[in-house]
Amino acid sequence: MSGAILKISRPEESTTGEDAPGYHRTVQMNKKLKGRNLVLFFVTSCLERRATNMYLSMLWSLLAVTVVSAAVLYVLYHWLIPTAVQSSGWLALLWHDVIHERLLDIMTGTSRPQRMLKAIQKNATKGDPQSIISAIDYYCRHKEWAMNVGDDKGLILDSVLMEVNPSTVLELGTYCGYSTVRIARLMSPGSKLITVEFNPAFAEVARQIIAYAGLQDKVTLVEGSSGDLIPKMKERFGIKYFDFVFLDHWKDSYAPDTKLLEDCGLLKKGTVLLADNVICPGAPEYLKYVRNSPRYESRYYKSNLEYTKAEDGLEKSVFLG
Repeated sequence: MSGAILKISRPEESTTGEDAPGYHRTVQMNKKLKGRNLVLFFVTSCLERRATNMYLSMLWSLLAVTVVSAAVLYVLYHWLIPTAVQSSGWLALLWHDVIHERLLDIMTGTSRPQRMLKAIQKNATKGDPQSIISAIDYYCRHKEWAMNVGDDKGLILDSVLMEVNPSTVLELGTYCGYSTVRIARLMSPGSKLITVEFNPAFAEVARQIIAYAGLQDKVTLVEGSSGDLIPKMKERFGIKYFDFVFLDHWKDSYAPDTKLLEDCGLLKKGTVLLADNVICPGAPEYLKYVRNSPRYESRYYKSNLEYTKAEDGLEKSVFLG
């Protein structure tokens, strides 16, 4: 290799950094992507914020509607409806004795008589009949209506009872024992009150209320139909006749039971019959009978349906023999 010179060429150094091919294009693309991402992030944030605000607004609206609805229902339930039905007997019975009672039965899992018994045990003095009457009247006026004879008509019942001063009394329809306690507390020692109740659940509560009043020695509570029990009174209880009869059971039973008392010889000359609710719900057949029969002298005592302003009254009928 004479005189030959080998020339070794060095490869070109690769270019990096800002001199690299496409560097500026990459940077520009990254900038564009970053810009798009920022825009997308901004738009997404705005949409999320807007969705959150809409969600919160819906929650507040729902809460406001719920609160207002609850307030309206409360006012309707506790004030407007009870006030509106005060002057209408049939509306009062529909609201208090059907709708309201069933709602409370469902909500509490108890019956009205059971709730009334609980109120008595909580607020009345054991062995004090007047305390029990006052506790029931307060409960029925301020908590839950019930179809007792009530405080207004109760004063009429008291007056007639004291006038008669009976030794033997028959009550048809005990319910929870309110009128039983009201009558028995005014009866003389040694007198006897027989009260009849068809509904076993009512009778169970009535027994407890009568015992709580300390009047169980004066009162005999009998379960069953008045139509079945009246013919057995003489034989079963040694009753010759009744001095006073208080009718407060099924209104369509007033007339037939009165006639049955006559047929069984349980009424004597001067026996007083006092019938409740003769206007509301009403006992037209009974009123027609005692007001037109020559065997009775009758008088109507105008009053109000228990714990309302609707008209109702008691019919006092004296048996003339």
